[in-house]
Amino acid sequence: MNKKKIINDPVYGFISIPSELVYDVISHPYFQRLRYIKQLGMTHLVYPGALHTRFHHALGAMHLMGLALEILRSKGHSITAGEEEAAILAILLHDIGHGPFSHALEHSLVTGIKHEDISARLMQELNEHFGGRLTHAIEVFNGTYPKKFLHQLISGQLDLDRMDYLNRDSFFTGVSEGVISFDRIIKMFNVYDDDLVIEEKGIYSIEKFLIARRLMYWQVYLHKTVISGEMLLVKLLERAKQLSVGGEDLFASPSLNHFLKNNINEDDFFKDQIHLEHFTNLDDQDIYAAVKVWVKHPDKILSTLCRMLTSRNLYKVEMGNEMADEDRIQFLQNAAVNLLEIRPEEARYFVFTESIKNRAYNAGVGNIKILMKNNDIVDIAKASDLSNLESLQKTVEKYILCYPRGI
Repeated sequence: MNKKKIINDPVYGFISIPSELVYDVISHPYFQRLRYIKQLGMTHLVYPGALHTRFHHALGAMHLMGLALEILRSKGHSITAGEEEAAILAILLHDIGHGPFSHALEHSLVTGIKHEDISARLMQELNEHFGGRLTHAIEVFNGTYPKKFLHQLISGQLDLDRMDYLNRDSFFTGVSEGVISFDRIIKMFNVYDDDLVIEEKGIYSIEKFLIARRLMYWQVYLHKTVISGEMLLVKLLERAKQLSVGGEDLFASPSLNHFLKNNINEDDFFKDQIHLEHFTNLDDQDIYAAVKVWVKHPDKILSTLCRMLTSRNLYKVEMGNEMADEDRIQFLQNAAVNLLEIRPEEARYFVFTESIKNRAYNAGVGNIKILMKNNDIVDIAKASDLSNLESLQKTVEKYILCYPRGI
């Protein structure tokens, strides 16, 4: 069978699957499930085009890795065929541990279990399945492989993961502020002292990349209506779990039911294979199917939350630089109790506060290094003459207050 396939990608055009092993990994059920998990969760409630999947993104990042390695080789850096395959597999699998609506799930059903840890575990499983042929890919992914720059291409301030998702998310949302000149940036890649660096003439493209990332966070990923949809899902899953743990039988697929019925902490999750099996069976469809049925559930809290989501009657969200004061929260909770005819202790499902943080550039972690013409290495924040790059290093924290419309 010919496994050297080409895939037509709407962002880059034709993408090649470079080897038989890569084809076999893509064909594995762990990877195929990413077809049914949206990259941007609830973002389609604001930007209807944002229906692309984690499968799309993984293939796009794989394509960029191929381009980056080709450029580095052309600049005289030694990268063997085995190292190329390892780096391509590592970036292909970097998001394999995501569940459906990953961030909502991590706050309600699989609490305290990070998708990065699940990714690492699934890579170990795949390595066993493929007879140890992913060992180097896992080393590159973990940063233990001798060539450090290969890991920096996967995980850093200017990695190919970010480069693909900014481009892809701006393409599918239609938010043009996220468009970056990925091809220009990749052409400026170089390696100096085993570190990934950017040649001096690429400074302006990097400035645009960092600003694009900040704009995409506040316009897309942390858009207040997107947060409203995500929080609604968190609250309804919390309620469903509370009912299930209390002995109620809710309609759910067997794998969703497993996480509703059982309180599974991080230790339990990785100790018993059954949890991983159920987790790799979950996708967006398990969640949607359950929510549609729960709309008619006799529990008023659960059915109201599900109806709000299915009819897109989302929480009203106020976002600001200060936490809402206690009196206002109490007033809104009392109003929710009267409006929805619920008990005071149930108001927390409808009126609550959260905080969100974002930092466009974290100078202390995997700095973006600029290779100057005189061979000096300078951090982008120092090399750039753009004054607001300094401000991109600040962590911005905003507070949100959610409550039902009609109060």
